[in-house]
Amino acid sequence: MYRKIGLFFLSLWLLFLMVIIITIDVPFYLKKDFEFVGFKYLIINNIIPLFCLLALITGLISYLDFNYQVKGTPQLSFKISKIENIDYEHLTFLTTYIIPLVCFQFENIRYLVVFTLILFIISIIYIRTDLFYANPTLAILQFRIYKVDGEFRNGEFRNSKILITKDKLTIDDRVKYFRLDERIYYAFKITSDE
Repeated sequence: MYRKIGLFFLSLWLLFLMVIIITIDVPFYLKKDFEFVGFKYLIINNIIPLFCLLALITGLISYLDFNYQVKGTPQLSFKISKIENIDYEHLTFLTTYIIPLVCFQFENIRYLVVFTLILFIISIIYIRTDLFYANPTLAILQFRIYKVDGEFRNGEFRNSKILITKDKLTIDDRVKYFRLDERIYYAFKITSDE
C-alpha cells in the first residue's frame, strides 16, 4: 500500500513542480544595498511551495525505493503470448488530472481547500483502482506500459497483466518480473545471454 501511495506522489511530480513555480515568493533585489528578508518571511510566504517540495521529496523516495526493490527482483519469469502497448494512459492521467489542477487560484483559501480535497479524492481513487501505473513521471523517466498475457511456470497462462518496463517488448519475449500488485508487475526483458 505504501508503494502505491509513493507512486501516486511520484505521478504528480509535474503538478507539484508547476505549483512551486506558480506560487513561490522569493524577493530578488540585486543592488549593493540588498538585505536578507529572513527565514520567517520566506517560510510564511511559501507554505504551498514548501508542501509541494515535501511531496516532491516523497515522490523521489518512492522512486528510489522502486529502483531498490527492482534490483532485488527474484528470478521469476514468463513468456509473453499477447501484448498491447498502453503508454497512452500516461497522457490520459496528465490531461485529466495535472493540467486542470494547475489552473487553480492558489492565493484564494477556498480554492486551496478545494484543491486539497480534489487531490485527496484523486489519491483514494488512484490507489483503490490500481491506476498507479498510469504515471506521467514514469513516462518522462522512459518507462513503458504494456498489457500482456503470458505463459508462466508449469504452463499456467495469466491474462491482462500490466507491465511497467524500460524495455521494448514483443510477443515471445521472456521477461523477469517483480510483482507490485495482483495484476501489475515491474518487468525487464531477459536477453539471450541471461
